[in-house]
Amino acid sequence: MSPRQPLDSTVLGDLESIRGAGLWRELREIESAQKSRVLLRGREVLLFCSNNYLGLADHPEVIEAAATALSRYGASAASSRLISGSMTVHRALEEQIADWKGVEAALVFGSGYLANVGVIGALLGRDDVVISDELNHASIVDACRLSRARVVVFRHNDVDQLAGMLAATVGARRVLVVTESVFSMDGDVAPLREIVDVARRFGAWTMVDEAHASGVFGKSGAGLVSELGLTRDVDIHVGTLGKALGSSGAYVAGSRALVDLVVNRARSFIYSTGLPPASAAAAMAAIEICQREPERAEGLRRRVTGLSERLRAAGLRVSVAQSQILPVLTSRGDAATGDDADRAVRASQQLLDRGIYVAAIRPPTVPAGTSRLRLSVMATHTDEDIDRLVAGVIEVMTQTGDKRAQAARSRP
Repeated sequence: MSPRQPLDSTVLGDLESIRGAGLWRELREIESAQKSRVLLRGREVLLFCSNNYLGLADHPEVIEAAATALSRYGASAASSRLISGSMTVHRALEEQIADWKGVEAALVFGSGYLANVGVIGALLGRDDVVISDELNHASIVDACRLSRARVVVFRHNDVDQLAGMLAATVGARRVLVVTESVFSMDGDVAPLREIVDVARRFGAWTMVDEAHASGVFGKSGAGLVSELGLTRDVDIHVGTLGKALGSSGAYVAGSRALVDLVVNRARSFIYSTGLPPASAAAAMAAIEICQREPERAEGLRRRVTGLSERLRAAGLRVSVAQSQILPVLTSRGDAATGDDADRAVRASQQLLDRGIYVAAIRPPTVPAGTSRLRLSVMATHTDEDIDRLVAGVIEVMTQTGDKRAQAARSRP
């Protein structure tokens, strides 16, 4: 038996492989609040890669609510919710979320990752089937695997293939169809009406993760499910408190029976310290603002539609806007050559050199050949901010080899 390599030697080899593939990642330290403009290494830059979609993370009411809760309840729940960590502010938030979503009950978790792992693991086991969209978030992918159910993946938003897969689940004890409502990397939306209809036809449950829809879609920000009038048709509602709502944590919502089961079975809930009280209070204030000021989300979505139209007119590989998330693909528009990840990194750095912070998204976060700049817009960005973003993206994409952008710029 040959001796194993020391840990650091092995890890250094892995790191070199990551660098060689153009997939190196590093942390960038923000030195200010997550506003539309932030301090990065002592320099003010425009921020177009935050999930603070409605600008609530630094809203005075949200900050005040968090500070008040911090003073009253302390910095931590200090225990699992099933020991001594379940506090008055948790119950108040859960009741508010249930009312907001139009369901019987809700339960808050420390993160969206914990919520997805918890609820799927609580419901499914070896004799069950979970059918998942191929572009679902990593937290859903891991939750499906950890549940020990048989995992089946359908092509992105392909309801016909989903129907065929559901037809083949005869004999399974339980069947769950899970999708996001707004997909985090493409910004497109799921055909929820069709998914709900086909799941019901085959006796399957539906679970919708509204991480990127909560706060942005729906009359009061309750999400795309609410906007489409599907609240009673979706069995399991999941969403985050740390994106448009500007706080942290997540929720699972639905029937009282569902929430009671999750409390008793979800390992990620049972064995985790409760959500910090300040985060719970901040989320409550943010939901109140969403309900009171729907124009925040409405204005945001209009602005992204205009942004999409301008970038498409410039010849860039940008889809028609469906949400506040807008990817700019960095492949050249012909057959994938494998260098789109490097092009995304270079374009991101060149934008940062111009004072515009946009993240480069590469595999494994997205499939090979689909690396991109992921633009995420905030309600607090000004028209001037958007103008500057448009000019910068067109310029750097032209410089990094986008043929369509070059052709568009060369037209008289």
